[in-house]
Amino acid sequence: MAQFFEVHPDNPQIRLLRQAAQILHDGGLAAVPTDSSYAFVCHLDDKDAVEKLRRVRGVDDKHHLTLLCRDLSELANYARVDNRQYRMLKAATPGPFTFILDATKEVPRRVSHPSRRTIGLRVPDHKVLQALLEELGQPLLATTLIPPGETQPMNDTEEIRKRFEKSIQAIVCAGACPMEPTTVVDLSGDEPVLVREGRGDPALLGLETTA
Repeated sequence: MAQFFEVHPDNPQIRLLRQAAQILHDGGLAAVPTDSSYAFVCHLDDKDAVEKLRRVRGVDDKHHLTLLCRDLSELANYARVDNRQYRMLKAATPGPFTFILDATKEVPRRVSHPSRRTIGLRVPDHKVLQALLEELGQPLLATTLIPPGETQPMNDTEEIRKRFEKSIQAIVCAGACPMEPTTVVDLSGDEPVLVREGRGDPALLGLETTA
């Protein structure tokens, strides 16, 4: 049965986030708010938790999972970043952008793309999630909270609770999220490629919009 942590969106109770972080440390799955939508998250280094994350979300190993990092210095531990890429990352973080980058050896092979060895990374601009990451002391592996077979993320934590309380271990409630996906930019090639336009403005990165 999932534990429900109702936290203040601007001044989250650290005591509650510490409990949620411990559940994640122990291999549990959690639903957490982000600056784009709610997400399923788990501990990066727990193989069973990662498999459970994919199963609950209904995706296979070709689906790009995302690493949620506290800041750019932490992100650089998990992705190879040159000066050009770093300038782009700095312009757009923290914020609703996901960057696809070449993974370093710090990223377990099972969570990177099986053929490309890339990983999605982002630094979210959300006080509750940042505080949770601070308590955890390392990145979280995440995927958008979209139920299997559906296309829209869930935004109501009571609905999330009804739907997933037996398959996840924690729900961190901090009110509604924007319900708009991140903008995804692939930086793993010679030139940046706008994969999906979402909440983040591509102009911040000097990229043309797809509209």
